[in-house]
Amino acid sequence: MDLRKLKKLIDLVEASGIAELEITEGEEKVRIAKSIAGAPMMMHAPQMMHAPAPAAAVPAAAEPAEDAVPEGHIVRSPMVGTFYRAPAPGSKNFAEVGQQVSAGDTLCIIEAMKLLNEIESDQGGVIKAILVENGQPVEYGEPLFVIG
Repeated sequence: MDLRKLKKLIDLVEASGIAELEITEGEEKVRIAKSIAGAPMMMHAPQMMHAPAPAAAVPAAAEPAEDAVPEGHIVRSPMVGTFYRAPAPGSKNFAEVGQQVSAGDTLCIIEAMKLLNEIESDQGGVIKAILVENGQPVEYGEPLFVIG
C-alpha cells in the first residue's frame, strides 16, 4: 500500500465520525485509529496475513513505572513499527545493557512498511536499560533505551 493511499485513509478517518479503520489489501493489513484528546494518531505497520493473527484488541502500551526506569537520557522511537535488537535472527544484538555507545552508533532496527530503519544513539554513554522486547511493536515516541 503506497503512502498516498495511507494519507487518504488517514484524512478520511479524521473527517469521518469513525474512531478506527482497518484495511486489508492482499497480504498487507493497516489499522488507523483516530486520535483521542490530542494524542497522536497511531498507525500499525502492515502485517503478513499468513502470520499468526494478533489479538483483536491491542492494549495501549503502558509506560514503565517511574521508579523502574533508571535515570538517564531516554532514546525514543521515531516511528511506529516493530522493534528488533539485531540485524537478523541469530545475529549479535546491536546493543546490550552495560555497553558503551557513542553518538551515531546503531542501537536497534525498527521495521515499518517493510523497510528496516536503523535507530542510532543521539548521545554517547552507557546503556542502562533496554525498555522494549525483541519483536515487539512500538509506537511513535515510545521509550526504547536509557543511556547514562
